[in-house]
Amino acid sequence: MASTADFRNGLVLNYNNELHVITEFQHVKPGKGPAFVRTKMRNIKTGRTIDNTFNAGVKVETARVEQRPHQFLYKDDYGYNFMDNSTFEQIVLPEELVPFADIMKEGQEVTILVHAETEQPLTAELPTTVDLVVTYTEPGLRGDTATNTLKPATVETGARIQVPLFVDVDTKIRIKTSDYSYVERVK
Repeated sequence: MASTADFRNGLVLNYNNELHVITEFQHVKPGKGPAFVRTKMRNIKTGRTIDNTFNAGVKVETARVEQRPHQFLYKDDYGYNFMDNSTFEQIVLPEELVPFADIMKEGQEVTILVHAETEQPLTAELPTTVDLVVTYTEPGLRGDTATNTLKPATVETGARIQVPLFVDVDTKIRIKTSDYSYVERVK
């Protein structure tokens, strides 16, 4: 059990008999009335985000979850195959447990959340950014840099994202995994 004072990003709660991870939280102390905590929680199984408000000091049930580093090997008919970096054991996760799989390439380091009591894998998480090479994009118009215009591009994993006009084919770029947005060019 944990109280609202123990809330932090990444804390896993057993809320409504499902596991949710806190993505954002804010302690609010209004001038009138009791304090409370606003949270955004993501359901680990469905990926849906919900907003919830807890009164200050309320006890909530937490789940023991371990983060284990794995390496993505390949995808087959059974799902996505990962190898544990410390024990070299391989596990297979179904597609619904691997969000953002379309920007994950072979050899990519990922973190797999595992329920500590049942040893059941819950989800795979990519790092906050990934570096990929652009395989196809239309050529940009020369000198059109006054506006923040974006164009579609396809990266080496087959995912389609929006990039600035100056990005060309064979350019290595950094992508933010949470919303598929362009961050910067990588040298």
